Amino acid sequence: MVGNLLLRGMLAGVVAGVLVFAFAHIFGEPLVDQAIAFEEAAAQAAGETAEPEIVSRATQAGLGLLTGVMAYSIAVGGLFALVFAFIQGRFSNLSARGTCAVIAVAAFVAIVIVPNIKYPANPPAVGNPDTIGVRTELFFLMIVVSIAALVAAIALARRLTPRFGMWNAAIAAGLAYVGFIGLVQYLLPPINEVPENYSAMVLWRFRTTTIGMHAILWGVLGLAFGALAERKLGAAPRLSARASVFH
Repeated sequence: MVGNLLLRGMLAGVVAGVLVFAFAHIFGEPLVDQAIAFEEAAAQAAGETAEPEIVSRATQAGLGLLTGVMAYSIAVGGLFALVFAFIQGRFSNLSARGTCAVIAVAAFVAIVIVPNIKYPANPPAVGNPDTIGVRTELFFLMIVVSIAALVAAIALARRLTPRFGMWNAAIAAGLAYVGFIGLVQYLLPPINEVPENYSAMVLWRFRTTTIGMHAILWGVLGLAFGALAERKLGAAPRLSARASVFH
């Protein structure tokens, strides 16, 4: 069963990857071109020599983008299926589609929204190359903390439910999650390396496009895998019933 769900999760990842690639190619790549043009103009004004282009922009925006997006989407789709297989029936009594919707929304908030509030994505020409290691570490630290806080909030909600009811417990756990994340983001160091004359519109559109790509990914995974999982889980009892008749 887990193997079948994993295969369906990867299939949902393929569908999501195609849609994410189309969105990124249409809306994201023109912003990258504008950012690169700004970077080249700044380097030329400073008298710096242009670096040789190892991979052409056409390849980066086409085959390179497609390969990266598809690999990431399929991997995330597989992980999504494994998380669903672990949660369904153990921690969730919802239907397969309901559980998938909850997982997708929770993952989108914990993995995308929360880290990007503190450390949003940056286009080319934004960010100091000397600090890329520190910025990457802080970003992934924010993801780890957010996921751990989400798991703790879910455990808290389950503990409070018998005493206060499901809705009150969920509200209390949600407030605890928001409060803890707010404290962590306040304590972590801020990073602002945007050049003074950089286009605010390009920066804003790049960051919203990045979030849009993740929204498509998690939305499609929640919907597509939910439908595939519900169909598979619905077929399993029927097969078991038929087998019991023959016995």
